[in-house]
Amino acid sequence: MFAELSAQSNFTFLTGATHPEEYLRRAAALGLSGVVIADDNSVAGIVRAHTEARNIARLVKQRRDWDVAHGPIGPPRPDHIPAPGGFPVYNAPRLIPGARICCRDAPPITALPVDRPGWARLCRLISRGRLRAEKGSCELYLSDLVELSEGLELLIWPGRGWQKAAWELREAGARRHLLLFPRYDGRDAQRLDRLSEAAANEGLGTIASAAPRMHHGRRRRLADVLTAIRTGCRVDDLGRAAMSNGEQRLRSEAELRRLLGPHAAAVDRAIDLAGRLEFSLDVLRYEYPSEVADGESPAERLARLAEEGLNWRYPAGAPDRVRKLLRHELDLIGKLKYEPYFLTVRDVVAFARSRGILCQGRGSAANSVVCYCLGVTSVSPEIGTMVFERFVSEARDEPPDIDVDFEHERREEVIQHIYARYGRHRAGLCATVIHYRGKRAIREVGRAMGLTEDTISALSSQLWGFFSTKGLEAERMAEIGLDYNDPRLRQTMELVYEINGFPRHLSQHVGGFIMTEGRLDELVPIENATMEDRTVICWDKDDIETLGILKVDVLSLGMLTCIRKSFELMKQHHRLDYDLATLPPENPAVYDMLCRADSIGVFQVESRAQMNFLPRMRPRCFYDLVIEVAIIRPGPIQGDMVHPYIRRRNGEEEVSFPSDALGAVLSKTLGVPLFQEQAMQIAIVGAGFTPDQADRLRRSLATFKKHGNVSEFRGLFMRGMKKNGYDEDFAARCFSQIEGFGSYGFPESHAASFALLVYASAWIKCHHPGIFACALLNSQPMGFYAPAQIVRDAREHGVEVRPICVNSSFWDNVMEPDGEGGLALRLGFRQIKGLPEEDATWLTQARGNGYQSVRDVWRRAGLAPGLIERLAEADAFASLRLSRREALWEAKSFAPGAELPLFAGDLDGEIVDEPAALLPEMTLGEQVVEDYVATRLTLKAHPVALLRHLLTPGAEEVTSVPPSKT
Repeated sequence: MFAELSAQSNFTFLTGATHPEEYLRRAAALGLSGVVIADDNSVAGIVRAHTEARNIARLVKQRRDWDVAHGPIGPPRPDHIPAPGGFPVYNAPRLIPGARICCRDAPPITALPVDRPGWARLCRLISRGRLRAEKGSCELYLSDLVELSEGLELLIWPGRGWQKAAWELREAGARRHLLLFPRYDGRDAQRLDRLSEAAANEGLGTIASAAPRMHHGRRRRLADVLTAIRTGCRVDDLGRAAMSNGEQRLRSEAELRRLLGPHAAAVDRAIDLAGRLEFSLDVLRYEYPSEVADGESPAERLARLAEEGLNWRYPAGAPDRVRKLLRHELDLIGKLKYEPYFLTVRDVVAFARSRGILCQGRGSAANSVVCYCLGVTSVSPEIGTMVFERFVSEARDEPPDIDVDFEHERREEVIQHIYARYGRHRAGLCATVIHYRGKRAIREVGRAMGLTEDTISALSSQLWGFFSTKGLEAERMAEIGLDYNDPRLRQTMELVYEINGFPRHLSQHVGGFIMTEGRLDELVPIENATMEDRTVICWDKDDIETLGILKVDVLSLGMLTCIRKSFELMKQHHRLDYDLATLPPENPAVYDMLCRADSIGVFQVESRAQMNFLPRMRPRCFYDLVIEVAIIRPGPIQGDMVHPYIRRRNGEEEVSFPSDALGAVLSKTLGVPLFQEQAMQIAIVGAGFTPDQADRLRRSLATFKKHGNVSEFRGLFMRGMKKNGYDEDFAARCFSQIEGFGSYGFPESHAASFALLVYASAWIKCHHPGIFACALLNSQPMGFYAPAQIVRDAREHGVEVRPICVNSSFWDNVMEPDGEGGLALRLGFRQIKGLPEEDATWLTQARGNGYQSVRDVWRRAGLAPGLIERLAEADAFASLRLSRREALWEAKSFAPGAELPLFAGDLDGEIVDEPAALLPEMTLGEQVVEDYVATRLTLKAHPVALLRHLLTPGAEEVTSVPPSKT
C-alpha cells in the first residue's frame, strides 16, 4: 500500500492546516500504509502522530478480535463498517518519522531516517541549525546536511538549485531521490515530464507524494487564515500567497496514480522506499544518567544516603515501621532500576541546600520515606498517608514523578547548575505547546478576516458564552449588537471554532528537565530558549511521557522565598534556627488563627474562597490542611463534593459508603472523593475499569490539563457503576468530579506537600507577624495581596510599620528595634516605584552617619536628579524635617546631567541665590494619594477613612496625619 512520505502538519506553525493525529486518521480511511509527518526543521509533532497510530492499531485489533469471536461480517468496506472511534475496519497506518530540512542555500529536502543512527543524525542536524539562531528560527546550509546525511533517505523538492544540491549530495554518497508531486495548476503534465527527464539525467529515482498541507480539502479556508496571521495581513489581501484550490491534501494511492499518469511508477518507488524505512519511535531507548560516583553503584549509593538520612531525620532512632517501609521502598526502586532517578533529584536538592536555597519536593514518589531521608521533602512519613506502590508501581512500570519547588528568586541558580553538571548536549528543558484558545483565536482570526477592533472586542467579551453554549451564537451576538447572519461574521466564528486547539508556537516548560547518559541531541533536537542561557527540546511533557522519558521538574514557588527569608530573620533577631521539618508541629494557636480565616499571605489559603471555607471546616490537625488544600479546586467544586464533605464533617449528615470496597477508598475523606487518586480508584473498584483503561483515564486527568478527553469514558464508567449496583446519581456525581479533574486535578501527594507550606507560613504569621510581613514584602511579586494590604494586615496584628527613610531604610524591608524591647518593620527602598536596586545600594553605602539635606544625598550618593525626585515623591526625606513638597522643590533645582561642584562649600552661595519658596501644605488626602502613586501603599490613613464622615453620620473628619516614629 502507498505511504505518504512528506505531509506538513500544523507543527509547521501557522502554515500546516492539519493536526498530526488527523493525518493518521485520514490515512486509515484512505487505505494508506503510513504517513511521514515532515515539518519544517522540526519533529515537534511526530510523537502525537505516533500515539495516534498506536491508538488506531489498538482499535483495529479490537475489531479484528471481535470479528474472530463473532464470525465474519462481510468485506471490509470503510464506507459502511466503522470501527471503534470512527476509523475504517482493518487498516492501521504507521507513523514514519522525518522532517523537511529547509536550508538557506538549497531547496527543501525531506530527510527520512532509515535506522536509529539515522535518527540521531537528523536530530543533531536540526539542533545545529536551531542553536545557531534565535528561538523559533533555524539556520542550516546544504553543507550541514551533506555532513550528516548518513543513514538518511533524502527527498529533494524540485525548486531553484535542486540539481546542484543533488550533485553535492551524490558526491557525499547520500541516498537521494526527487520528490514528484502535482501542483494542480493546469501545467502538471509538462512539469512532471520535465522533472522526470532531469531526474533520470541526474541518476535520481522519483518518489511520489501529494505534498499535503492538510488532510482534507475543507481545511483550505483555515490554511489561508493561518497564512494571513503569519504574514500579518488580511485574507482579502493574500493574493498569490493564498491557496489556489483545496487540492493540496492527503491522497489515496488510486488518486495519486491518476494524477501522475505516465509517471505513476513513482508511486511504486514510494511504496518500496516506505518498506525500507524501518525506524520507529518505539525503538528509541532512553538512557537515564547512571549517577555512578566514587566507584559506588547507584543502588549502593542510594542505600547509603538513605541510611545516613534516616539517622539525620531521627537522631533518637527511627521507628521500626519507618525502617521497614524504607527497606520495602528501596527493594521496589531496585527492581525497577530507578535508583539513578532518585539520586539525580537528591543531588539537585543537595546543591540547593548547599547554597542556602529552600526547596520542597512534591509529587507521586516524593511522599515516601526514601525522599524524606534524602531531604527531598520535609513531609514526615508519619504524617503522610501515601502508599508507595501507588506511585512507583511494578505492575504499571511507570516512571516516578517528583516535582521540586525552589525559591522563585533563586531557581535560575539550580537550572544553571544542572546545565553545568550534565552539559548542554545532555540536558534540556521540555517544551510547552501554546495552542489557540479563546481570546487569542478570536483576536487573530478576527483580524485576519478583516473585522474591526470593536467587533473583535465585543466577540471576546462573550468568550465563555460562545465556547460553552455552541449553537447559540445568534442569540449571544444579538445581546452585544452583532448580526450573526452577516456572512463574514459567521464565517469568522466557524474558523474560530476550527482553529481552537491548533498549536501556535513552542514555549518553555515551567521546569521539566530531561537529562541523558548519552547525547540528548541524538534523542531529540535541542534549540535555544527565549531566555538567555537556556536550551529546550521540542517535545512537551505529554510527548516524553509517551516515550517513557524521565524528567525532573525544577519549579519555582514564591512562598518558599518568603519562608526562607522569614527563617533568616527569626535566626537574626530571635536566635531561632528552624527549617520546614523542625517547626513545632500541631500548634493549637496556628489552627485557631486559621479558623478565624486570619490568613492573608498564608500559602494556598489566602484566597477569598479559602477564607470563606476555613471557618466552616475549622481545621484542627495537619491532615485537615491536606484536605483544605485539595477541596477548593475545580474538580471537587464542579463535582459538588464540597458541601457534602462539610455536612459530614460537622455531623449534619451520616457518613456512609456505597459499598465496603469504596469505603476503603473513601474512608479518610468521609465518603466524599476529593483527590485524583480516589477518582482513579473509584473507576477501578466501582466501575470495573481494566488497568489499561485506568491508565488512559489517568493520562486524561493530567494535572492542569486544560482540555483532557475524560468525557469519552463517561458511558463506560456509568455502565460499569450500574453493573456493580451503584446508584446512578452517585455515579453521575463521581464522574462529574472526575471531569473536573480533567481541567484541574489535585493528587493527595501534592496536597500533603503543599499543606506543610500552609502550616509553615501560618506558624510564622501567627508567632512572628512582623517578620512574616517583612519577608512577604521582600518576596514580591507573589500571592493575592498587594503590599498595601500586607502592611495593613501587619499593623492590625500589632506590628509597628515605619516609613521609608533616606537615613534608616535599606533596599529590602528590615526589622529594627522599636525602642521598647520589640521589633518594628522598616519599609525599604524596593517599595518605591522606579528606583533600581543598584542606585538604592549606592544610596545606603554612601550615607555614613546620615544625610543632612537633599543636596547632601545628591553630592554623596551621586544619584541622578530624577531618582532623587522619586525619593522625594515617596516622602523619604521626612526624617530631615522636610515635607514632600519641600524635598521635591529642592530636587527639581538639580539640573539633569549637571556636574557635581568640585568646591561646593565655596560656590554654594554663588550658584544658589533665591528666596525660600512658600509651598502650600498638602492635605491628608493629597498625601495618601501621593503615597499610593509612589509606593503603592500608605501609612498615613486608609483611603476610606477620609470619607468616613460622609458615610457614617456623627463620625469625625480625619484631617491630620497620625504621629509615627521615623
